[in-house]
Amino acid sequence: MKALYGQQNSPGEEMTFVFQERENLPPTRDHDVKVQVRACALSWMDTKLLSEIKLKKELVPVGREISGVVLEVGSKVTFFQPDDEVVGILPLDSEESGVCEVILVHEHYLVHKPEKVCWAEAAGTVRDGLRAYTALHYLSQVSPGTSVLVLDGASPFGTIAIQLAQHRGAKVISTAHSLEDKQYLERLRPTGARVIDVSHGKIDVAESCLEETGGLGVDIVLDAGVRLYSAEDEPTLKSQLLPHKHDIITLLGVGGHWITMEKNLQLDPPDSHSLFLKGATVSFLNDEIWNLSNVQQGKYLDILDIMEKLSSSVFRPQLDEPIPLYEAKVSMEIVQKNQARKRQVIQF
Repeated sequence: MKALYGQQNSPGEEMTFVFQERENLPPTRDHDVKVQVRACALSWMDTKLLSEIKLKKELVPVGREISGVVLEVGSKVTFFQPDDEVVGILPLDSEESGVCEVILVHEHYLVHKPEKVCWAEAAGTVRDGLRAYTALHYLSQVSPGTSVLVLDGASPFGTIAIQLAQHRGAKVISTAHSLEDKQYLERLRPTGARVIDVSHGKIDVAESCLEETGGLGVDIVLDAGVRLYSAEDEPTLKSQLLPHKHDIITLLGVGGHWITMEKNLQLDPPDSHSLFLKGATVSFLNDEIWNLSNVQQGKYLDILDIMEKLSSSVFRPQLDEPIPLYEAKVSMEIVQKNQARKRQVIQF
């Protein structure tokens, strides 16, 4: 059996991806589930985080969001039986590569997959769904009538976040980074999200949001990264499409929640003072942390809800066409360079 791994020879160097021949799997332990993988989604690998939490290895397993069929269960497994259809996310410290025909997974990292959900959609939605739940349910408590700004709404995560917020009765505003993104967001069902096209750089996001909320500001902001410096100091065009941190603070309403994915966010004293005056909160969305902590294990049950919503068409994920195994290496290189606009899924 072949499995896909990432290799980084020196810090700062781009990661390369290689197929390695795997030996036979070890015997199934008490709580292990042997899964025949049918689909595996590819996500960007944060090598810096792996290094910081001492999980850096010579070969890093690739592909952690999987769906498949149970082949065998350990003696103490109570939730699953052979032939069950399952979906799950392998933990950050997993030795298993999801891009492999058969893997061993601890039963706590799996839930049942509804029959109506196809393999690729299950694997391709599970991570973004859990991330959206963490942001909107655990970090900000979205409820009917609240206003939510989702930045870069046409991304795989943004798409799911918009649909979850609308399902909870929130009024959604989203930004689009291109005309194609704008058209995609306007076709999303249910309709109702107000789309702000920022691709030309002429639109002021803060002004548009304040106008949309009658000057009150937005209750919840989900960013996709923010600009920390002026536009001319930002190195890439993508960075220039993101709002400045001051814009976010300006458009945030009283008691608002700013959920950020910007790991290097720097708030100066005037920024903190503005947030203090509004009684607003800043939360960091690191979706790796919940599955490193046993205390957070209950959140995993939300995947059941994600799968049910996928089954009942509440969620329509932003997926690319399923990719055959022999193209996995090339696809992962594209994902690692942040060049994929849709979620890439390997189908076996």
